[in-house]
Amino acid sequence: MIKIREADLEEKFICSSKPGGQKVNKTSACVYLRHRPTGIEVKCQRERSQALNRLLARRILVGKVESLVLGREARERKEIEKIRRQKRRRSRRAREKILRDKKIHSEKKRLRISPGIE
Repeated sequence: MIKIREADLEEKFICSSKPGGQKVNKTSACVYLRHRPTGIEVKCQRERSQALNRLLARRILVGKVESLVLGREARERKEIEKIRRQKRRRSRRAREKILRDKKIHSEKKRLRISPGIE
């Protein structure tokens, strides 16, 4: 699990914009979180309680940051593997197959030439 420092978070409390009557209109139950290093923003107003919304918003934010980091690592690993495959020497059978295919292709091209006037 990824650890997010409290100093990296920007937290605001906003009035909810959903139905809920007087309680929702009086209190700032909606929580807005922003992770400064990645720029990921989360807004949570699922519950009427501000404390519960804070907890839920943090969970959502951790999930998003984690998926971003793990996705980046997977892409880097994939790129390294691709380069490694490109640099690997071909087996003798693979080289022979490539040469055989080239000969067949060149023969096809040679047969396409229209006969000249002799």
